[in-house]
Amino acid sequence: MMLGAKKIHKIYDNGNKKQHVLKGIDLNIEKGSIISIVGPSGAGKSTLLNLLGGLDQPSQGEVLIDGFNLYRLSDRELSCIRNERFGFVFQFYHLLSEFTVLENIFLPAMIRIKQRAWQFNQLKKRAFEFLDRIRLKDKADYFPNQLSGGEQQRIAICRSLINSPEVLFCDEPTGNLDSRSGEEVMGLIKDLSRENKMAVVIVTHNQELAKIADSIFHLKDGVLLG
Repeated sequence: MMLGAKKIHKIYDNGNKKQHVLKGIDLNIEKGSIISIVGPSGAGKSTLLNLLGGLDQPSQGEVLIDGFNLYRLSDRELSCIRNERFGFVFQFYHLLSEFTVLENIFLPAMIRIKQRAWQFNQLKKRAFEFLDRIRLKDKADYFPNQLSGGEQQRIAICRSLINSPEVLFCDEPTGNLDSRSGEEVMGLIKDLSRENKMAVVIVTHNQELAKIADSIFHLKDGVLLG
């Protein structure tokens, strides 16, 4: 097991009322595997993804990576894992409008390195390789508002992969795309997972999208069924 959840609970306290969103979730994610978590809106899919990715803390239970509890790490250690070992793709692309396509892609890697010319050049080369892969090399100097939704999402995927993550978390990654763009985006994610032995966790209500996974889990009433 590379990453796993052990008896995860998430309870939101809204004053007079407590909402028990996740109820004892167990999940193992192996290297190179693709899993989909499906369920209706409001089922807690995004909450679970955020807990697995170190973006939120569980009320009870553990999230383990290589046997270590993510939430017993210091803030700095957890930030390093999110930056270096995890990648994130969301329904809304979250590209920075003031940066070019190329700059958006290699921005996460700039956090890791000292400002040395040879490292910057390596990053730039890697970013161009991604752009070539997704057939957008000629748009390296464009800004996000000059791209279509499908193009922006492909850029967001490249950005999430620049640090060669071990796990890619995808939260409704095709939710804002037409069917053709959505198929292209998921094909790219699947190919990259196979090539790099990268685990992928997809949360979605789209049953067709979920079918690209090796395993499909259903989240209902706070319980994960697989």
